[in-house]
Amino acid sequence: MKGFEYIEEELNQMKAEGTFRPLIPIESDQGAKVTIEGKELIQLSSNNYLGLTTHPRLKLAAVRAADEYGAGTGSVRTIAGTFSMHNDFEEKLAEFKHTEATLVLQSGFTANQAVLASLLTKEDVVISDELNHASIIDGIRLTKAARKIYKHVDLKSLEEALQSTQDYRKRLVVTDGVFSMDGNIAPLPEIVELCEKYDALIMVDDAHASGVLGRNGRGTVDHFDLNGRVHIQVGTLSKAVGVLGGYIASTQAVRDYLIHKGRPFLFSTSHPPAVTAACSEAVDVLLEEPELIEQLWENTRYFKAGLTKLGFDTGHSDTPITPVIVGDEAKAHQLSDKLKEYGVFAQGIAFPTVAKGLARVRTIVTAQHNQTILDEALTAFEKAGKELNII
Repeated sequence: MKGFEYIEEELNQMKAEGTFRPLIPIESDQGAKVTIEGKELIQLSSNNYLGLTTHPRLKLAAVRAADEYGAGTGSVRTIAGTFSMHNDFEEKLAEFKHTEATLVLQSGFTANQAVLASLLTKEDVVISDELNHASIIDGIRLTKAARKIYKHVDLKSLEEALQSTQDYRKRLVVTDGVFSMDGNIAPLPEIVELCEKYDALIMVDDAHASGVLGRNGRGTVDHFDLNGRVHIQVGTLSKAVGVLGGYIASTQAVRDYLIHKGRPFLFSTSHPPAVTAACSEAVDVLLEEPELIEQLWENTRYFKAGLTKLGFDTGHSDTPITPVIVGDEAKAHQLSDKLKEYGVFAQGIAFPTVAKGLARVRTIVTAQHNQTILDEALTAFEKAGKELNII
């Protein structure tokens, strides 16, 4: 169809530069190994940290809920789409997170949009880490509030932003708990202290910390013993929790306000019964099977040590997210392709997801891996890395 020539031109340029990547369909469940194009590969790109996407308890909860309540809800939450299970799950999640209340939305992305677009006005300012997730960036774009960007995890830069914005009604500091591309953890205790010093609100996006950090996977706030000192926690139910959705954990007032003002909540059909029941069961698994988190961290330490020993640059990761930093965009994708050839599925990440010159293959180990599988993966990394003169 005529009219999209400018798009086709850009796509052709991406193909010429080696940065165009097609979607890769997986033909199996999301385990330690997956089937792609009929070939079994070690999965190192999934956010399924604890293996809960295939946990028998979650699968059974989903099947039972669909059988009893149907495939969908047929409405938004504010009209006829709030089932008793939605409220029950939010109460359970609030207790788990040690907050007054929670509100569940369709994704972590929409949760960030709902908070930032709803709670702030032109009288306010949002202060954001420069490497925060795209959903935070887009949420900031939707607000009429002023905005300040501080240097990545730079406390001096943050304090300067706080000092220069004292005339606003409210200041909201926003940070990822765990940064999704580098795997480093925000210095949350120091950030909280600065926010308390300057009477600012603080919001933490715990997408990659939920189910990974803190007691039973409660996140970075619990990891640093900061319960009751962080105003808003946003997280996902789609990564370590293994299902789908996002949540906002805060006060009852914030929950009530977002129910009335949060456009992603107001104008989206509620989660199907199977999703809600599986998410609820996941919280029980986090409480009752802590060995899954222990296994995740044992595998993480083992794999990181192996990559470092081989000579790869893994940046400053403190979590199961371990980037193998290559630099050149095309070469990062070449590494990904070589790994696939040698039995490992690990996706290349390039601009605009990360800055130019910092392309990488991002790896994530899970509780489902074992040392035998990780040794196979390390052998593939060694072979591919040497062939491409990366190590």
